[in-house]
Amino acid sequence: MSAHSSIESADRTLAIRDLYRTRPRSRLVRASVVLFAFFALYAFLSPDVAWSDLFSARRRSNLSRFVDHDLIPYPLRDSGFSWSALTEWAGNLMRSHGLEAMAATFWISVLAIVIAGLASLLFAPLGAHTLANREPYGSSAKRSGHDAWRALVGTTRVAAVLLRAIPEYVWAFLLLAMLGPTAWPVIIALAIHNTGILTRLGSETIENLEVAPLESLAAVGASRRQLATLVALPLALPRFLLYFFYRFETCIREATVLGMLGVVSLGYWIADARGRQNYDEMVFLVALGAVLILLTDLVSYTVRRWIR
Repeated sequence: MSAHSSIESADRTLAIRDLYRTRPRSRLVRASVVLFAFFALYAFLSPDVAWSDLFSARRRSNLSRFVDHDLIPYPLRDSGFSWSALTEWAGNLMRSHGLEAMAATFWISVLAIVIAGLASLLFAPLGAHTLANREPYGSSAKRSGHDAWRALVGTTRVAAVLLRAIPEYVWAFLLLAMLGPTAWPVIIALAIHNTGILTRLGSETIENLEVAPLESLAAVGASRRQLATLVALPLALPRFLLYFFYRFETCIREATVLGMLGVVSLGYWIADARGRQNYDEMVFLVALGAVLILLTDLVSYTVRRWIR
């Protein structure tokens, strides 16, 4: 290595060290990390967490029995493994209630996320400071404030927080008392919760769009509605679809869990199998829920790739 190269390397090293010493520092971030580490350490060492009980002989015995006996499909426990017996057992479960439960879980999730998606498309622009102001994408001075617009943005964001602050299970429990044991309490509960989440994420996505093309259109006289419907929402669509399909997967998981309230979905039959201590059937139904998630992820990937 030449002397010139050695000098350049040394200068570069000194410059990197100087940048490291002068980097921005946040006391809040450091204090938060230290506080989180303290609470994590306390949780692990807390007397309420009985680590010795987790690895006790009784726990190991329960795990061994579950894996070696309960998890094995009933027809295979005595006769040994057989593809014909396994497929017959799985086919009987699918015909009796597996397909029906999968379909119910899927359609509950579809209706819930479609309602939430449409509602968030309506409310998300109202929660974006760049659109919900006196002159959207105008000069910074004119955008700086108008009490009515600030109140609209604040109200929209607070409403979104309140909608997602209450868990879906609580919404469904309350709605069951009013609407009875049908699928609608679960659908509405999931729609309410996900409307709050998608509205906030949609507002943030719109605010983080590149402003140059929107400012140019605003300068030539584009109206607020034109900026929102013809430019902002199409530009935000790929990111919004990512959030939409992620929440759709969540809806499938939550629809499965909420079935334990009495709605005939996968969760209902999982709870039924658990009550009858048919753990092989329970695990099979849980696997059907995982299959739905995998199919949803495949659709999400395909649609977002096509949009891109």
